[in-house]
Amino acid sequence: MDNFVFYSPTCFVFGKDEENHVGAYVRRFGGSRVLIHYGGGSVIRSGLMVRVKRSLAEEGISFVELGGVKPNPRSGLVYQGIELCRKEQVDFVLAVGGGSVIDSAKAIAAGALYEGDFWDHHQGKPITKALPIGTILTIAAAGSEGSPNCVITKEEGMYKRGANSDHLRPAFSILNPALTQTVPPYQIACGITDIMAHLLERYFTTTADVEVTDRLIEGLLLAVIKEAPRVMADPSDYQAQANLMWAGMMAHNNSCGVGRTQDWASHYIEHELSALYDCAHGAGLAVVFPAWMTYTMGHNVSRFAQLAVRVWGCQMDFTHPENTARAGITALKQFWTSLGMPTTFAELGAKPEDIEHMARLACHGDVRKGSLGTFAKLDAEDVAKIYRLML
Repeated sequence: MDNFVFYSPTCFVFGKDEENHVGAYVRRFGGSRVLIHYGGGSVIRSGLMVRVKRSLAEEGISFVELGGVKPNPRSGLVYQGIELCRKEQVDFVLAVGGGSVIDSAKAIAAGALYEGDFWDHHQGKPITKALPIGTILTIAAAGSEGSPNCVITKEEGMYKRGANSDHLRPAFSILNPALTQTVPPYQIACGITDIMAHLLERYFTTTADVEVTDRLIEGLLLAVIKEAPRVMADPSDYQAQANLMWAGMMAHNNSCGVGRTQDWASHYIEHELSALYDCAHGAGLAVVFPAWMTYTMGHNVSRFAQLAVRVWGCQMDFTHPENTARAGITALKQFWTSLGMPTTFAELGAKPEDIEHMARLACHGDVRKGSLGTFAKLDAEDVAKIYRLML
C-alpha cells in the first residue's frame, strides 16, 4: 500500500424528506445568498424546487436561479453562472440534480473566485479556493456529491476535461433515495454503469498488497450487482434505491482508492465519445470498459482473474488464468447488456472515421503528455485500437 492523505469533509444527510431542511444546512455552512443550479424541468415538475425554495425562505436566505444544465455539462453555462454569482454577490452554490448539475456547480463555485478563465482549472491549474457548495442529489450515478472532481465539456472544440481539488468537495450533500424513483430506466442503467466503472478504475492498479481496498471495491460491486436488477424491475423500491445511492457515493469519494494507483484511461477514452457525440457517459463506459479490459488484460492477468472469481463467481482456471479473466470480462459485459446498455461503437452514434482524431485528443493537449493510464500506459495508437475493438 502506498502513502496517502485522505480528506473528505462533506456532511451527508441521508433519507426521506431531508431536502426540506436544506435551508438549515446552507445556513450552517455559511450561506446567505445562494445560486440554485439545476438542469431541466423535472425538479420543477416534481415539486422539489418548491420545497427547496420554501426551506431557504424559512431560514431567511435569498437566492437566484440558473437552470439549463445538460448531460455532459457545457462550458457556456458555467461562464453564465460565474457572471451571475459575481453580479448577485452569491456566497453559496446549491446544486439540485444529478452529476452533471453538481459538476457544473463546482466549476461555477471555483470560477467565481478566480480572476482568470475557469477553464484554466481544467487544463491543470490548481484550484486554491471556491465558494461553498451544497447538493441535493436526484440520481445515483456520478458520485460528484462526495468527490473532489468535476468534468466539463468545452464547447469550442467539443472535448471534455476534468478538474480536481478538495475545494470542490461539497460542504453538505442531501441524499433522499425517494428523489431517484422517477428517473427513467435508461438513465438508471447509465448511472449503475458509471458507479461500477468508478470502482473498476480503482481496482485495476499496479500497487501490491491492497487487500482492504480490493475487498471494499469488490463488496460494493457485489452490492450494486444485487440491487441493480431490483431497481430496474421496480424503480419505486426505496431500499434498493437507497443502497444504490450510497454505493454511488462510496464509489467515487475515494475511500476505495486510497493507497493505490488508479487507472482512469477508460474514462478519458469515453470522454471523447460523449463530448463529440453527446452520448450518455454511462452508455459510453459500457462500450469502452470491456474493450479496454480485453486490450490490457495481458498486463496482469491475475488481477482480472481475481475480479472474475471474487465478483462474478467464475471458476478459476489455474492452468490458463486468461480463460478466467476473459470469463469475467464477458460476465461484466452481459450484466451491462441485461440493463439495456449498448455494446458497440455504432450504438453510441460514433463514426469510425473519427477514431484517429479522438485517440489523438485523448492522449495529447492540456496536462496530458501523450499517454493515458497507469495500469497499462496507452498512447494514441493503443487508444485507436481500443476504439476499433468496439466496432
